[in-house]
Amino acid sequence: MASVNVRYIVRDVRASVTFYRDLLGFEVEQNPGPGFASLTRGELRLLISSEQAPGGGAVQAMPDGSRPEPGGWNRVQLVVGDLDRELERLRPLGARFRNEIVQGRGGRQILLEDPSSNLIELFQPFESGAQKPESGRDAR
Repeated sequence: MASVNVRYIVRDVRASVTFYRDLLGFEVEQNPGPGFASLTRGELRLLISSEQAPGGGAVQAMPDGSRPEPGGWNRVQLVVGDLDRELERLRPLGARFRNEIVQGRGGRQILLEDPSSNLIELFQPFESGAQKPESGRDAR
């Protein structure tokens, strides 16, 4: 089975593990200490590194002195079958969203923030043959 590894820099590994496990259904693969964890969901392996992890290769300073940090606009996309139902499930659990649902030519999406403001795009593709909008931003 092929897999894809994605690394996120986070402020709090424990809070991030709880978020991805309990809200999004990831399984904890490794959590050897306070500075690192790996989680899986299907073929996706999410590597979580603390921005404060001593000696961690993922968070070492760059030659110009800048350091990797959480947040930004890059994101993991999780495909969901019913976006509205997923939002009804997540909102009461305290999930934070950066925007409202955006609809484009490929489907509908919303940006969910993890505890460190890293993004997860929840994406519901249009079904084959479904009416697609003729204008608007492309959600894919």
